[in-house]
Amino acid sequence: MDVKSAFLNGIIQEEVYVKQPPGFENFSRPNDVYRLKKALYGLKQAPRAWYDRLSSFLLQNGFTRGKVDTTLFVFEKGQDCLLVQIYVDDIIFGATNESLCKKFSKLMQGEFEMSMMGELNFFLGLQIKQCQEGIYISQSKYTNELLKKFGIEEGRTVSTPMATNVKIDKDEKGKSVDESKYRGMIGSLLYLTASRPDILHAVCLCARFQSNPKESHMSSVKRIFRYLKGTIQYDLFYPKNEKLSLKGYSDSDYAGNIDDWKSTSGSCQFLGDCPVSWFSKKQNCVSLSTAEAKYISAAFCCTQPLWMKQTLTDYKCSFENVPIFVIIYPL
Repeated sequence: MDVKSAFLNGIIQEEVYVKQPPGFENFSRPNDVYRLKKALYGLKQAPRAWYDRLSSFLLQNGFTRGKVDTTLFVFEKGQDCLLVQIYVDDIIFGATNESLCKKFSKLMQGEFEMSMMGELNFFLGLQIKQCQEGIYISQSKYTNELLKKFGIEEGRTVSTPMATNVKIDKDEKGKSVDESKYRGMIGSLLYLTASRPDILHAVCLCARFQSNPKESHMSSVKRIFRYLKGTIQYDLFYPKNEKLSLKGYSDSDYAGNIDDWKSTSGSCQFLGDCPVSWFSKKQNCVSLSTAEAKYISAAFCCTQPLWMKQTLTDYKCSFENVPIFVIIYPL
């Protein structure tokens, strides 16, 4: 569901004046200005005014707002419930009863000018395929566009995004490359990590050298693209009727960065057997032992499940204990 000219629906409370727009001038009073009753695109108040208008409308019609995620609204009727998730002017909704979806569509179309997009299959660059077994999420179309944009459609593929025996450093004596192109490649890959946790560590490692990239860094980035070329069909699968249990996994290296000897933390959180969150980040301080690096990584990992545990209460899911698994290599 997409709201047409969403920001124009917002009612502003402050006094805001604008000059007469081209084509709407009053030639008898050329020095007059207009006082706005509703928001216009470009106003700082516009997003907040739109959200206030929409949230007030939903609350007046029996919805409750999420306590943690304030862009989530829930409507309950008996044993059935309707979930509405808002992202600016795009609205995703689903219910345990199809009749609730139809009533919600009619309710919104009666208040706002909207276009119904049908079943969700594309959202914020993510391709979503719904079937009887569950939901598939991928960015294969976006990946193909990247390969074409950066001219890596031809050539061989590789089986891993980064060689395990390679240590990337600043390479101060190396030959410099085009910074804007390198940053563009890194930015595109960072957006792709929303559905590709397998490239996250390699992309974040290459992203550290955007200020002064060298040929060795560009070679590592191109390897990631060659890996993507051979794995375009990879996607995330979330099966239907999955038994929900929240857990996290944490790992780190020790002094893996050969420039400042800092360690890198990696973490992934699962809801059931499905990955829902992941990150890779260089630690802020130098660890004096492997145990300290693991401890810092585990502390990072704990913050995400705690936030997810609170957020999932809005979806009527509660978890008493959330296990965190720290990978320890035998001596």
